[in-house]
Amino acid sequence: MKSSAFVYPWDVVGDPEAAGRIAALGVRQVTLASAYHSTRALTPRHPRHRIVTASHASVLYPVGERWQGRTLRPYPAGGWAPGDAFGEAADALAGAGLDVHTWVVLAHNSRMGEEFPDTSVVNAYGDRYPWAPCIAQSDTRAYLVGLAVEAAVRSGAGGTELESLGWYGLAHLHAHDKTAGVGLGEAGQYLMSLCFCPSCRTGFGQQGLDSEELAASVRRALEPVWRGEAPVGGWEAVEKLLGGELAAATRAWRDSVARSLQEEAVAAVRSAAPEGFRILLHADPVSYHCGANAGVDPAHILSVADGVVVPCAGGPGLLTPFTDRGVAGRVLAANFTVVSGMGGRPAELGEDVARAVERGATEVRLYHAGLASDEDLSLVTQALARLG
Repeated sequence: MKSSAFVYPWDVVGDPEAAGRIAALGVRQVTLASAYHSTRALTPRHPRHRIVTASHASVLYPVGERWQGRTLRPYPAGGWAPGDAFGEAADALAGAGLDVHTWVVLAHNSRMGEEFPDTSVVNAYGDRYPWAPCIAQSDTRAYLVGLAVEAAVRSGAGGTELESLGWYGLAHLHAHDKTAGVGLGEAGQYLMSLCFCPSCRTGFGQQGLDSEELAASVRRALEPVWRGEAPVGGWEAVEKLLGGELAAATRAWRDSVARSLQEEAVAAVRSAAPEGFRILLHADPVSYHCGANAGVDPAHILSVADGVVVPCAGGPGLLTPFTDRGVAGRVLAANFTVVSGMGGRPAELGEDVARAVERGATEVRLYHAGLASDEDLSLVTQALARLG
């Protein structure tokens, strides 16, 4: 079974042993970040550093000429990935016999939200989420599509994996996050992720809703959540809090926006890419979910992209909706965390993969070759050798 490990350019650049070490894991592919959000990352084997701090979302290659004269444009990386860090890392990895695919983070950019606050999601209370660009806004969509093309179709890449190509909401894993004091549940997360920027207010109007009345209804619906009385469950809990008719109308608007962006971005990447270039999305099979694994309709996205990367750290259950509505020939990649310190299970990787295969997985993704300890990587190597 084909497996791929996620890697950052700074895991490879400056470490002459890195590419060979990754190849020795037994993977055939690396998914190498070309556009990424801010982060603080451990590099436990690098000869020159142990911590890399990427202070803002950036592209990890020189910004292209397509952005000249445009207000919204990608930010170049600072000292954490100078020059063409992606290209340098990609060459080293390819030289070790590995296929290189790009890893592109899209609708997750705190710096853009801070510099251009009108681009951000605005909740029903008027609070802005600078980390979450609103994907309903035309300028933001144009930026995301342009970034998808430029960051995905890099020299030598045989495909791409597009992350956060959809709605981002309240959940963020922000530095020093202090938002867990009240258990929101799925319903509270959804209600707190609804956007009320001017574009979304217009969109709600197209669904026959008065945006001011809707925002007030959302605030009323959240009152029991703040009291610690959030109902248990998924969409049925949203309907219980907001009412079935209002809930359905908000979801119809948001689903249509996400679907059209996904279609536009994939089509643009496909048009710019060479023949055989493979386009996958990091995806969650529940369309109203927000985050890095964008909520999608399984049948729709598998008719648009070449496949999906599905989070399986909590078990393989999210694979089933894609299998049930799958399209022949599409990739269904099960994504496992293999970093013990981040809750991964490298010692159980073989068993986890076997369960994923039973649910229809065709490939494996391993998060993350640069972050894992030597012991974690040894366990991964053993598991992949047994899997063959």
